[in-house]
Amino acid sequence: MAIALVTGSAGLVGSDAVRYFADQGMDVIGIDNDMRAYFFGAASSTAWNRGLLEKSISGYTHANIDIRDKGALEKIFTKYASDISLILHTAAQPSHDWAAREPLTDFSVNAVGTLNLLELTRLHCPNAVFIFVSTNKVYGDRPNSLPLVEGERRWEIDESHSYFADGIPEDMSIDNCMHSLFGASKVAADILVQEYGRYFDMKTACFRGGCLTGPQHSGAQLHGFLAYLVQCSITKTPYTIFGYKGKQVRDNIHSRDLTRAFWAFYQKPRIAQVYNIGGGRFSNCSMLEAIEKCEQLTGNEFSYTLSEQNRMGDHIWWISDTRKFRNHYPEWKQEYDIDKLLAEMVDVMSVRFANKV
Repeated sequence: MAIALVTGSAGLVGSDAVRYFADQGMDVIGIDNDMRAYFFGAASSTAWNRGLLEKSISGYTHANIDIRDKGALEKIFTKYASDISLILHTAAQPSHDWAAREPLTDFSVNAVGTLNLLELTRLHCPNAVFIFVSTNKVYGDRPNSLPLVEGERRWEIDESHSYFADGIPEDMSIDNCMHSLFGASKVAADILVQEYGRYFDMKTACFRGGCLTGPQHSGAQLHGFLAYLVQCSITKTPYTIFGYKGKQVRDNIHSRDLTRAFWAFYQKPRIAQVYNIGGGRFSNCSMLEAIEKCEQLTGNEFSYTLSEQNRMGDHIWWISDTRKFRNHYPEWKQEYDIDKLLAEMVDVMSVRFANKV
């Protein structure tokens, strides 16, 4: 039976992918050592999600491995070798702010960990499909140079600009801008994935995500803004918005829609592809708009503070242009717009955080 190897398997995207791939009849090996608890504290641990996977998914095998440990990874690749037909690499240090605390940790996880996985794939299962969950932060703060217009509740790009209808495409420059150290480590990994595809004719893809979200997200103040915002709304926890008057815009894609995009690529893979992937014009909101929607869904007044200091390298406005992926895989359709996405998150997370209300 074909094997899918999923790194970060207890996280948001990884766990949704584990469930989806298992439903398609694959055996799944999950690699996750719960570094999220190290990054963001015990409250953000993904151990609860790992437990759910091990109890509910037949054909799932968990490996408590750090992706920086090439020797431990090699044992997995040697054991299963060419039976591995898909590698989905979601494991990462995912925060702008945290990266500046420990730059060496951030780079070793995001860049060196990715290199380990690519090289082991090349050596042991070169015909496998390698999908990397990259980020729109590879573009740094370049999008902030666009002609943006401040509205009452959100920033928006000028209607006359070519990006207005569909968002930001893959050919935007990543050079000569502020990335944050996190953005830099993800750029390194992103380029490595592309080059392994080109040099070694491997079936690789970088999915440069907007805001990836869903009810299984272990949100934290430093990462996973929508999940953490919903959590704060349910538990009546004060929230801090960093910069841009709370009008910064993010496109949000449900992890299930994203997983179906991965599956489409796996079914018809290409060499060294790059895709901007996110909610696009179909699913997006500003911070203030998200807060208003959460108040309506939970019935709770939202307590927040506006900080004038934005995060370094952060975007004022981001909408992913997903046309390249949709042209390559026209069968893929998004199911979750922002209202459906938030409604599900509130329903599921209200149960999860019931004891913290």
